[in-house]
Amino acid sequence: MKRLFLVFFCISNVILAQVPEGKQVISSLYIYDIKSAKSKLILKEDRHFEAPNWSPDGTFLLINSKGKLEKIGLDGKNLGTLNTGNIQKANNDHGYSFDGKTLFISSGKPDLQRGGSYIYKVGSEGGNPTLITPLSPSYWHGVSPDGKDIVYCAPRNENFDIYKMDVNGGEEIRLTAEEGLDDGPEYSPDGNYIYFNSYRSGMMQIWRMKPDGSNPEQMTFDNHSNWFAHISPNNKVATIITYIEDQKEGHPFGRQVKLRLLDLETKDVKDLTEEFYGGQGTINVPSWNPEGTKFAYVRYALKDL
Repeated sequence: MKRLFLVFFCISNVILAQVPEGKQVISSLYIYDIKSAKSKLILKEDRHFEAPNWSPDGTFLLINSKGKLEKIGLDGKNLGTLNTGNIQKANNDHGYSFDGKTLFISSGKPDLQRGGSYIYKVGSEGGNPTLITPLSPSYWHGVSPDGKDIVYCAPRNENFDIYKMDVNGGEEIRLTAEEGLDDGPEYSPDGNYIYFNSYRSGMMQIWRMKPDGSNPEQMTFDNHSNWFAHISPNNKVATIITYIEDQKEGHPFGRQVKLRLLDLETKDVKDLTEEFYGGQGTINVPSWNPEGTKFAYVRYALKDL
């Protein structure tokens, strides 16, 4: 039951249930510039939103809030809601194909009142999404550079593992089988690896493996909980979110975290930000700009109602 419980933290209304009574979430959207090593606040609102993607053309950010996907200009202006047809329960696992033509969305089904997550695809300009995964829960995290396969996290037989499937649906191929949570799979831009985070060592760390699941290799080795390696377009570094205190197999909302940069060749890790209040929703999905010079993320705060 523990692992089945963890999955529902990916759904926004459950995150809000973690907010102390009498408090309201404040969400702040930032852009971090690698060259200047500085974060710029572009949007701060008294509501809960999550998980920015950078649009393939570099002109806006895509966030999720209350089950919908919103376009936010780089100046923080709200550009409207993306049309996703009758799919209106999007969670914070969404993102674009490498060629920018397809958007993948993890969402509940319209006819389900609560819970559940299926993976859909739709053209990047929006429209009526097509269901890919028949089983739930399934949480999208990555797509192959050639656009043929998606990779995702799913609990089957009460264990969270990483799976692969053709973008048009079909057989679900299991890539990991270790005890403990495996999550956040993401292809490297050259297609040589799938990066992911795993609890197999007894501490949540970043790993990578070949696209067929072979040759797993540990990438981080410290005493923090490390999640969600997002690979830069230059294929040399990855952003990761680090919980200051060990969270075991969880990645909850409302904890002290920091963002760090992982060198994919040397495995050196350096801090990008100071510690801040964040976690689930901060940087769940790929958020680099097309040039690989900036990325987006969210910080949170609480205020009295």
